Formats: sequence, C-alpha cells, structure tokens
Amino acid sequence: MRVLVTGGAGYIGSHTVLQLLKSGHEVSVIDNFSNSSPESLRRVVELAGTGVNIANIDLLDEGRMQGELLRFRPEAVIHFAGLKAVGESVAQPLKYYRNNVAGTLNLLDAMDAAECRTLVFSSSATVYGESTELPLLESTPRSATNPYGRTKLHIEEMLEELAASDERWSIANLRYFNPVGAHESGMIGEDPQGIPNNLMPYVSQVAIGKRDAVQVFGNDYGTADGTGVRDYIHVLDLAAGHLAALDYLADSNGVNVWNLGTGSGSSVLEVIDAFARVSGRPVPYRITDRRPGDVAESYAHPEKARLDLGWKAERGLEQMVEDMWHWQEKNPDGFPDLDSNKLDPQELRNFVLGNSGEKKRPKKP
Repeated sequence: MRVLVTGGAGYIGSHTVLQLLKSGHEVSVIDNFSNSSPESLRRVVELAGTGVNIANIDLLDEGRMQGELLRFRPEAVIHFAGLKAVGESVAQPLKYYRNNVAGTLNLLDAMDAAECRTLVFSSSATVYGESTELPLLESTPRSATNPYGRTKLHIEEMLEELAASDERWSIANLRYFNPVGAHESGMIGEDPQGIPNNLMPYVSQVAIGKRDAVQVFGNDYGTADGTGVRDYIHVLDLAAGHLAALDYLADSNGVNVWNLGTGSGSSVLEVIDAFARVSGRPVPYRITDRRPGDVAESYAHPEKARLDLGWKAERGLEQMVEDMWHWQEKNPDGFPDLDSNKLDPQELRNFVLGNSGEKKRPKKP
C-alpha cells in the first residue's frame, strides 16, 4: 500500500514509518522539520534496508502539499504533523489552531483532490480533559482543558462531520496516552528540543547528567505513593497500533475511535525508581506544588482496540525504560544538528537515502 505519513520524521512518526517499511508498504513522508530531524529518517532507512520518499513541506503550504499528494497518489494517510506542547499552546493559542486545525483542513482538501479518503489521525487522551472516570473509555465525555487538547478535539469533531457527510471516508481517531521508549537498536528515539515537556525524557536527561533534578508536582494525591499516575505506552506498541488501524480501515468506513494504552498506570516515583535501577545512576528529585489541571490518575481502557484490531500493548514499564535509556546513552545530545531548510529537495533526499540518491533495496534475509 502507498502510505503518506505527515510528521514522519518525528518521534512517533519515525517509529511508525520504520514498521510500515518493514511491512512492505511504500511510504512518503511530509515534514517541515520544525521539531524533528532528517537524521531520524536516515536511520530509519538504514534500519529498514529500504528507501522512503521525503518532502520538506509545511501543511500550511496548501499548494505544495496538494502537489505532493497528486504526485504520490497515496492509498492512505497517517497524520502525525502538529504542534504538541501544552504550555506553549496556552501562551500562543492562535499558533496552535493555525498549525494543527488549519493544517489538517489543508491536508483533507489535498487528500480529496488526490482521491485518497483513508486517514489514521494521531489524536490524544487530552480530549478527555480532567475526567476522573477511570478507566477512560472511548465513550467517556470529551472536554479538553488547553488549546493543544482543544485542537485535537476540534479535529476529531471535524473528521466526524466529514465522514457523516461523505460515506467514502474511512477514518481512525487514535487516542493514545503517554508514548515513551525507543527502538531497541538505540538508533531512533525521542529527541525533545529544549526542556522536555514530558516526564520520561526529563528523567532520562537527569539520569544522563544533562539536568540536575526531576520536579515532582505534588505528592499528596490519593495514589499509592502520593504522586500522579499515568498510562505509559511503548512507542513500538503505539506504532503497531497505527498499522493495525490501517488494516482495519481497508474494510471499513465512517469514523472509528480507539484508545491506545496499556490499561494500567505508573506513578512519577515508580518511573524515577525504574530509571535509577536500569541506568545504575542516581536520579535526584524534589517535590514541588501541584500543577493546575493535573489529575491524580489517568489510564486507558484498551479493550476495544484488542477486540476490533487484535492489538494490545506488549511491553511493560521496565522495557520502556530500558529502551529509552539505551537511546539516551547512545545519543546523549539527541540527533546531530542539521538545518534541513538549507538543503534543497535533492540534497535532502540524498542525505536520507545515501549519496547516490537511489532507493535502497530490502536486505535479503
């Protein structure tokens, strides 16, 4: 199948592209590299033993994006591209609505023009807002509490209305929880720019010595150790969920919604202890005040994905931490800096695929 992946150089995108390539799909990536690096795709190509199409395009550039879809003629699209920092979204809400919502509108128009109406959308558990109804079901009322979450909710509603108006569309809204971990090779993983917004990459940077201590926001919740509990899911399990959804959509239409999570949570202190144990290094932390809007616990009910998709998370916290630490040790400063905007399309392609610019062929078993 020809699959176009927006944001395919990012953390979840790169792991999904790798699984798509290994499964025999032809993949084209659209990415503007605003918070990712072409180096991730170069390593994906190395791991997969086969090439990937690549275009440095912003979803807000409607003309170029439509041209790329008309050229590649995808049979399906997996849509990761978008801004994702909650704090930044509060400070710059219009930037988030413009990039996430308007960008998705442009993508849908381009898909329609290319007669591709199969879409896997990267949604988020943030659409459940501050719900304390646990575990979180796909039917749990939605109520986002920040601009980032509201962009995901608006897009979900937009996709629902689109599918209701045109039965040719087949759409999956994947609401996933807290992606962590890395590919077992240590070659690709999460490379946050600046100060990490999420717990695990922050803990990992403390363990490697890049940061002094982890801030634990509150230790007086009604949980086993008083710290917040979240549902962490290995990025490889998450990528597999996207491929399972893609397969399901081949024989389905309308909008389908699935939670992708483990169904259980780990506390902040459990994550810190796991990193200290796996790394063999101290992970200092200090308790600070709770953050507004944080709930005590949040974890998925993943049964619908198991029944519909035959999918379930296979990796536990220990494996998540081991793989994340392996990535951090091999890449203490993340991916090497590369200003992709200074590369013309052919140079970018040559960088990802090798100096010849030719697609690599799959390696023989």
